[in-house]
Amino acid sequence: MYPRLTPRMDQIIKLSQQIAREYEQDYVGTEHLLLAILREGTGVGAAVLNDAEVTLSRAKEIVDKHMKASMEDTWVFGRLPGTPHFRNVMSVAIEEARQFESKVVCSEHLLLALAREEGSVAQATLHELGVRAGTLRARIRKYLDATEVQAGISSPDGE
Repeated sequence: MYPRLTPRMDQIIKLSQQIAREYEQDYVGTEHLLLAILREGTGVGAAVLNDAEVTLSRAKEIVDKHMKASMEDTWVFGRLPGTPHFRNVMSVAIEEARQFESKVVCSEHLLLALAREEGSVAQATLHELGVRAGTLRARIRKYLDATEVQAGISSPDGE
């Protein structure tokens, strides 16, 4: 459905569906994507969150609180419907990849899209954890620059 996703991003999408099922929910929302990035744990998105001292358990605690207070409309996505925020976030992640001059969409692009999605559970959770889109963008750039120097490459694809 979404072009140019890395294998890690495919895994994050699958994990988000699994997490939604664990919550016994019949939709996939931004909160599930955020938790999936943290649970997958190996991408640039997870590394940047870990550097910001965002843990899966703390994020889950805040997501749980927000989910009790928030019900979002849904649209059909595979086996589970995704919220309108989910669809928007995926489109913004593709745009973020373009801005980073990446040929593929990676977890860091998804994380930035989640942080930018006004009114979503993921953005509210990130805000409560002290994480903002502007700060994330700077941390991601720094992380990618350091990774490229360390690897001796100049690939714009963080995964």
